[in-house]
Amino acid sequence: MSKMCIGVRREDKSEWERRVPVTPQDARWLKEQHGIDVYVQPSPIRVFKEDEFIQAGAVVQEDLSICPIVVGVKEIPPDLFQPGKTYIFFAHVIKGQPYNMPMLRRLMELGCNLIEYEKVTDERGRRLIFFGHYAGLAGMIETLWALGQRLDWEGIANPFSALRNTYTYRDLAEAKEAVAAVGERIRKEGLPPEVCPLITAVTGYGNVAGGVMEILNLLPVQDIAPADIPALAQSRDFSRHVIYRAVFKEEHLVEPISPDHRFELQDYYQHPEKYRGVFERYVPYLTMIVNCVYWDKRYPREVTKQYLRELYSAGQPRLRVVGDISCDIEGSIEFTVRSTEVDNPVYVYNPFTGETTDGVAGVGPVVMAVDILPSELPRDASVYFSGVLREFLPIIARADFSVPFEQLDLPPEIKRAVIVYHGELTPDYRYIEQYLKNV
Repeated sequence: MSKMCIGVRREDKSEWERRVPVTPQDARWLKEQHGIDVYVQPSPIRVFKEDEFIQAGAVVQEDLSICPIVVGVKEIPPDLFQPGKTYIFFAHVIKGQPYNMPMLRRLMELGCNLIEYEKVTDERGRRLIFFGHYAGLAGMIETLWALGQRLDWEGIANPFSALRNTYTYRDLAEAKEAVAAVGERIRKEGLPPEVCPLITAVTGYGNVAGGVMEILNLLPVQDIAPADIPALAQSRDFSRHVIYRAVFKEEHLVEPISPDHRFELQDYYQHPEKYRGVFERYVPYLTMIVNCVYWDKRYPREVTKQYLRELYSAGQPRLRVVGDISCDIEGSIEFTVRSTEVDNPVYVYNPFTGETTDGVAGVGPVVMAVDILPSELPRDASVYFSGVLREFLPIIARADFSVPFEQLDLPPEIKRAVIVYHGELTPDYRYIEQYLKNV
């Protein structure tokens, strides 16, 4: 047995969480190229079977206590932490998320180290290890499926009803074939006149939006500027054979409150209180909203519950579906009031009562709010993610975690992501202490 080893834990947050942070192929690479043994906990739901890991030279066993470093995908239950270990996973603690503070507190009490994938960034702050692109891919397919189901419920025959839930496809390639077939039908037969012009707003332009665009590009798409949306929606000069797509960046989502100021991106990031949201002025003309933006409570919302109530009070709007891929609960899309499961991905939000009903039937928009979208494409997403992560694992495995943090020899990309070290919050993350006071 080699001196270095890494444990891959079993995912247990959701029955649909089938991803792995390290694939069998990369486990073999770690062993053969770097002398790192990989121990893998057995799992009945993981997309890669235990035999695949065994054939790759990994050890499949329940006990990971031999491994000083344990990697996972989603949060780890607090009672599973072991003293002094280094854990690498999506901890979701950097916003002070209250539901994860007990987990963080326990990890600190045991003198552990925490490396958070979300904070592995380059010198410009760009994330290097992420599933976001696959969230966009899966989320857009799911949103198109939801549109088809909603139109079916309204009695409107449409090409999108041929689509299935993302997770039912064998892989990304099969899902793309299905979307492309819908695109061909739109080119030949057109869209139902009841929903034309079909205008889709994509908010954001990062990794998630890149996945969204990749799926939409399989359809006949015509890009338009946000400013052109109202005129297009109210004209007769449109095509039934295309989907109109508008990408909303920050300058389209907000404006300065003061008439004496003009929009400046860095000023908005630093002083969001000086800006107000303007996205709502476009909502009456949209068929679909696909939300891909990063949001926290400092920023204006895209659509509020109050606005949605006013919109529906004026009559049935064009809006059918909101694909909230970002899935910030009561966040930028305030009526995303809960997340959904892979096998039950949508609900209708009633703007008058605030109640939600599973499925696509009822008054209000259909909301797609699956919070583990990449798990719908588990094999493709895992191969990509593991391929990026594996380049960092040998460096982490060789690091001496006994030294003071200042002397910890890790590349800056990884060191920036060390949130907890020897049970203490590292300097960049000491602000989280305020969220731990009541735990």
